[in-house]
Amino acid sequence: MQRCLFEGVCVAIVTPFKDGKVDYSAMENLIEYQIKNNVKAISVLGTTGEPCTLTTEEKENIIVFCNKVINKRVKYIVGSGANNTLEAVKLSKFASENGADGLLVVTPYYNKCTQQGLVEYYNTIAEAGKLPIIVYNVPSRTGVNILPDTLVQIAENPYIYGFKQASSNMQENLEVFRKLKDKISIYSGEDDLNYVFYTLGGKGAVSVTANAYPRTVQLIYDEVQNNNFAYACQVQEKLAGINKAMFSEVNPIPVKRCLSLLGLIENEVRAPLTIMSNDTNLKLEMDKLKKENIEC
Repeated sequence: MQRCLFEGVCVAIVTPFKDGKVDYSAMENLIEYQIKNNVKAISVLGTTGEPCTLTTEEKENIIVFCNKVINKRVKYIVGSGANNTLEAVKLSKFASENGADGLLVVTPYYNKCTQQGLVEYYNTIAEAGKLPIIVYNVPSRTGVNILPDTLVQIAENPYIYGFKQASSNMQENLEVFRKLKDKISIYSGEDDLNYVFYTLGGKGAVSVTANAYPRTVQLIYDEVQNNNFAYACQVQEKLAGINKAMFSEVNPIPVKRCLSLLGLIENEVRAPLTIMSNDTNLKLEMDKLKKENIEC
């Protein structure tokens, strides 16, 4: 039987800052905006949440705060991966003790461990956190790629519920679906591939674009489930420009600028990130969507 933590769109939510500090008021408003506009899950402290720039105290405070605000209205998923397994274990336990429904665990970055190291890393975290885990593969940022056969081994652990694939290597993606879609849930981690993943049998997406356009990103998934493939593809195509603009500079620089233009957060990131250097194309794409009556 397939394990599944959520179906549909999980927003990889940003961490708002104001004057160098976490802006909890903006974080609460952004969570409410997401829930109002139909997302099925919220993930904090993923790549888009800038966890590498946060202190341990800030991470723990965010976990507690977001749990209180979300209050079981949607699935609450905490990013707890690290390049230090002991650190990942500690944060996973904290998330488990403070309301998380599941964990989003990125591969260990910089260390570039072996495929066997990946298996041991996920097994260790799973036994410590004792929560459903979504394995997060983003080789362009971590320098580590989970091979399909390695994922098959990792998925033998009963706490492994899903796989977020942020890679456009379609040969590997097709192999993952062929070998694992009946065992664990597979989620798109590339917004421009959401429709493709859904038609292959994916259970949803962990989305950056959903920060600004949650209802529309969720609509694509819903229409595929309703077998309205042509319309879902049409909506996906309408988002193609904004999806590209969201990654025109390092994530989450563009999405934070987008959210600031929508009046939802301050346009602030933490060093070594810098604010967007050229937002002309982003603004053009946002204007196009507004003309299409796509505002969320």
